[in-house]
Amino acid sequence: MSKLAYVAIGVAFALSAGFVLTRDGSDDVAIPAPSQNPATGPALANVTVPESLPDIALMGKRGFEAKCVACHGENAAGVDGAGPPLVHKIYEPSHHGDAAFWLATQNGVRAHHWKFGNMPPVDGLTKSDVDAIVAYVRALQAANGIL
Repeated sequence: MSKLAYVAIGVAFALSAGFVLTRDGSDDVAIPAPSQNPATGPALANVTVPESLPDIALMGKRGFEAKCVACHGENAAGVDGAGPPLVHKIYEPSHHGDAAFWLATQNGVRAHHWKFGNMPPVDGLTKSDVDAIVAYVRALQAANGIL
């Protein structure tokens, strides 16, 4: 990859991060923190689960189920009324790179693609935990044609 491509990616990331961090979110409705009870709404996406997962994705599945499932649903299919599906083209690697997941867990995210409200930071996750969770989400995405 050329230096210009790296610069372009960096600028795009900085601009999108600036947008996320500067929105006032006044029209957003808060969603439950991951430690609260899961929402009872239906899944928002039909997700095909791969027959097998690499070890890191298996670890990520456990982390996802502990910290993310309440809002993002079983197999990252989303939960109506709580949070968006991560198995969705919006979260494909070319639009939301792996670093976006780390930033989201550390800083939270102001609502910008969906009407679920702001995502709060997620306590208790290390970078390694998030890397494993991302491996799980990316495996689910790949099994559903999101590359």
